[in-house]
Amino acid sequence: MPFSSLKGEKAFQRIRAGRAGRGRLVSVRWFPLRPTVRNPVRIGIVVSKKVGKAVVRNKIRRRLREMLRQMYLPPCEAVITAQPEAASATYWELLRDLSHALKKSGLVQ
Repeated sequence: MPFSSLKGEKAFQRIRAGRAGRGRLVSVRWFPLRPTVRNPVRIGIVVSKKVGKAVVRNKIRRRLREMLRQMYLPPCEAVITAQPEAASATYWELLRDLSHALKKSGLVQ
């Protein structure tokens, strides 16, 4: 499912008041939106410098973006934060942990 990027400090602050779920490799925070919004899913992916060099951070960001693109998400704004352990994880480990964190947060069933 296509989604747009989450931008701006106010959007990130609004999500802090939302729900959260955490896995070993990623954590998820999200805030529900009304279904009438034109671009109903907005996602911000955060990978800090603690994870590794730019090549590693971008690889994780690309993987997470592709995983989220293939999932159905309800109308929401969400922030996905990668933990430093994500640098050494395989695609399938990252996918399993992302699914676990999304379920734990209540965003997906």
